[in-house]
Amino acid sequence: MIGTIKNKLDSKYVLKKLKTCLQAASIVVLLLSFSIAALANDITVKGTVTSLDGDPLAGASVKAQGGSGTSTDASGNYSITVKENATLVFSYVGYASQTINVAGRTVINVTLVSETKLEEQVIVIGYGTQRKIDNTGSVANVRGEDIAKQANNNPIASLQGRVAGVTIVNSGAAGATPTVRIRGVNSTSGSAGPLYVVDGIFQDNINYLNPNDIESIDVLKDPASIAIFGLSGGNGVIAVTTKKAAKGKTRISFQTNTGISKVHNLIKVTDAAGFKKLYDQQLSNLNAPAFDYTNYTADVDYQDLVLRTGFFTNNNITVSNATEKGSTIFSAGYNKEKGVLRNDEFQRLILRLNQQVSINKNLKIGGEITGYFSDRNPASASIINALRIAPITPVKAGEGLYYSTPSFQRAQVGNPIATLDRNDNTSINRSYRAVASVFAELKFARNFTFKSQFYADYLSTNGRNYTPLPFRVINLGEGTTPTDTTFNIRQRTAVSQSISEDRKFQQDHFLTYAKKFNNVHDLTLLAGVTTLYKDGSNVNGNRTDTTLNIPNDPSYYYINIVGQENPGTFGGGGDQSAQLGYFTRANYSYMNRYLVNASFRRDGNSKLSPENRYQNYASVGLGWIVSKESFWNNVKGLDYLKLRASYGSVGNGLGLADNLFRPIATQTGIGVFGENIYPSIGTNVIVSEGLRAEIVVGKDFAIEWRALKNKLSGEITLYDRTTKNIIVTQTVPITGQTLRTNAGNISNKGVELTLGWNDRIGKDFTYGISANGSYNKNNVESIGDGFDFVLTGNGGANRTVTGNSIGYFYGYRQVGIYQSTADLVKQPAFVNSLPGDIAYEDVNGDGVITPADRTFLGSPLPKYNFGGEVAVGYKNFDASIAFNGVAGNKIYTQRRINTFAQTNYEVNRLNAYTGPGTSNIEPILDLTRGNNYLFSSYYLEKGDYFRIRNLQIGYNFANNIAKSLRAQTLRISLSAQNLATFSYATGYTPEVGIGSVLGGGADNGTYPVPTVYTFGVNVVF
Repeated sequence: MIGTIKNKLDSKYVLKKLKTCLQAASIVVLLLSFSIAALANDITVKGTVTSLDGDPLAGASVKAQGGSGTSTDASGNYSITVKENATLVFSYVGYASQTINVAGRTVINVTLVSETKLEEQVIVIGYGTQRKIDNTGSVANVRGEDIAKQANNNPIASLQGRVAGVTIVNSGAAGATPTVRIRGVNSTSGSAGPLYVVDGIFQDNINYLNPNDIESIDVLKDPASIAIFGLSGGNGVIAVTTKKAAKGKTRISFQTNTGISKVHNLIKVTDAAGFKKLYDQQLSNLNAPAFDYTNYTADVDYQDLVLRTGFFTNNNITVSNATEKGSTIFSAGYNKEKGVLRNDEFQRLILRLNQQVSINKNLKIGGEITGYFSDRNPASASIINALRIAPITPVKAGEGLYYSTPSFQRAQVGNPIATLDRNDNTSINRSYRAVASVFAELKFARNFTFKSQFYADYLSTNGRNYTPLPFRVINLGEGTTPTDTTFNIRQRTAVSQSISEDRKFQQDHFLTYAKKFNNVHDLTLLAGVTTLYKDGSNVNGNRTDTTLNIPNDPSYYYINIVGQENPGTFGGGGDQSAQLGYFTRANYSYMNRYLVNASFRRDGNSKLSPENRYQNYASVGLGWIVSKESFWNNVKGLDYLKLRASYGSVGNGLGLADNLFRPIATQTGIGVFGENIYPSIGTNVIVSEGLRAEIVVGKDFAIEWRALKNKLSGEITLYDRTTKNIIVTQTVPITGQTLRTNAGNISNKGVELTLGWNDRIGKDFTYGISANGSYNKNNVESIGDGFDFVLTGNGGANRTVTGNSIGYFYGYRQVGIYQSTADLVKQPAFVNSLPGDIAYEDVNGDGVITPADRTFLGSPLPKYNFGGEVAVGYKNFDASIAFNGVAGNKIYTQRRINTFAQTNYEVNRLNAYTGPGTSNIEPILDLTRGNNYLFSSYYLEKGDYFRIRNLQIGYNFANNIAKSLRAQTLRISLSAQNLATFSYATGYTPEVGIGSVLGGGADNGTYPVPTVYTFGVNVVF
């Protein structure tokens, strides 16, 4: 016992001595550390804090352990004075913190990796927002800075190639509006474009928005995401969120982009020598006398004369300030553009003011107003005229004295330069628009929020035009006809005026309940009511002065300048409609891994028949974040996995005509009763009883993932949607009357894929790669009820029937050229076919070619869309290259299919048939051979193309340089847009119009999409 106690005492003694020694050692080490720290020198450490994708992190915290700290500026730059052996801690909300030893370094650049980037990303879902991770629908988000950095007046143009499943067709015309299709075309009636929702207000376009005012754009694609928009959402929804002031000191930013545009790919037409060769050959084929070219010695490239180097400038200034009590942001943007077609000019001014005030912690009010003014001077000559005029035609002989075209085209084709010069600055087209909104938001009972919003939109468009006297014209002598100079004394000066007004009033009132129970159940409920009223009116008129000449002065461009006794025409019209909707939505999350989103809306619209005016739309979406399950801890390499599925219905009512359900009365005859004669009234348009809105029903299945430490991300979506009860207007057999009814279904099925990779090499080099692609199959499942309905477009070149896509090309399929009379005996042919004519396929196999042999030739709608971007950054430099393209569609070269006059030839006609064995593609030169001008595959080209959409190089000046200019940040950039296009198309661009649902895909001299070179400056004070 005594020994045991002694041993314990010895142990305690030893431990006590050991403890004393350790304390003494700790004191020594601590004193030594203080001594070393006291001896360490102060140094200034500078650097930049960025995210993994290279974006600067403004407001990131930079602190020395046990010392002072600072934060990064708007460009992610920081500067801090610390001991040379200090330890810095870098942190930012939503990102993993980093601790770095200074070790005497004066420059330390840091990349913070987002831990919850996906979980914190918020998207617009209609009457509210939601974390993207909790969403079960198909919604794509595009950041405002990605939109603003491209030189586009319309922000939608910058979406091209960025979102899977979205087809965008741009035009090079100054101030033009792009055509947008989301997951194909849903209907044969109304508008095929999406609904735009700008901070809550329903719009048909967003031309009035300044791209620099946009915070983000969310593209809602599936019926489950857009069901809450009811009757208006059937073609998809593009939700735009504009910028609000960020908390902090007053900030002033200025952006300017200036550049030029140029058309590099001209349509290849013959020069004077080539034209003479082909025209002589054609006259020989007709056994006609040769043309006398004696006085036609010119060789003019009219494309070069009507096209020019365009110019544009975009300038924007933004002033913002925000405090705990409120925020204010004001922006002004001025854009001016001179198109590549002479005289084509557009300019606009946009002013925007947004203000929000917090009355207290529960009540917030605010408002916004955007003012818009535009002035357009359109080109007065179509570019097609420059293609058609014979190049042997000289341009002008002096001021006001122009040459006319040769006699073989004089009545149909004019001198385009004379037209441009005559009508330059004779048109005034101005638009004025004001969009305003106010809101009040009240939070009460901890979990409830009530919000009321009121919107108003007013648009006035005014046009005044002047018709000047024509120029004197020189008609060159041909054969025995001498040269003379003429002046058309029959033409007189004239003026015209037009004005239209469109008004829109919208109000939304909704209550939101949001609560999280036991950190497990997360529930958000929404219920509300909305109304939308639209009306519009227009008047127009013109007068021609038969006695006096009106001066070419804008102050005289008014109808009352011309006496009322002079001839004129006048017209006008108007429309109005109203819509009422009730909606509700529930979003539920269990343990942040099991998701349910459901919505319901009941919508009514005055355009539809009273008995079917109201319809119900609903959706449900389910999601499972697999990677949050406990068993996922053993999965390596795959950081995040989410499965989602949705089903929903939504209305397709955009673009419906007013009073759609009412029959149109017309006079059908007269009746005599006694001594009186009475007209009889009948219906020109028969409307099916109970006409109702089209409904789009669809389902989505998707997988989202992130892998390899979140460097690789991806999403794949399968969708299947059908438009039911499509509204069809068709001629009834026998009676000849027009029937409007619900008849048939249209489906769109497809797949979408999005991939992204972001990484860093070393401390200074970052790079990112993104790509997306989609496939869509459009098909008319059925059309007509008891009738074999056929809908046509563009003179019958496009056809819509059961079993094919909307507006597919319908005609003859070329199989060669009849080389000789022996071929006509061996091959099926028209009864009047001759050697040198196009040989068509005998589709029905009856041995002859007739209209029954017309067949499906392809679709104007692309089956495949793709796009992507590669971005790199090195220190203060950054560069990116973006691309896009389509495949699987056809282009109708309608510009080539004319017989109304002799026009210039495209170079393909240099290979025209001249005898057996000379060509098996190009028919003989002979305008009288009508069979060769029937619509056929000869006039179709592949619409596939690949385009380098944007190439940009930028430089962010160092912080000290910016501050020397009293600026926070300073950036310059150089970019080239539409740098190169690889396609089969022979026109100016493979992006031909698909705006017409039933008759798209025709190139009739489509306005060129030019290459745009830009220099930009962005400075923040």
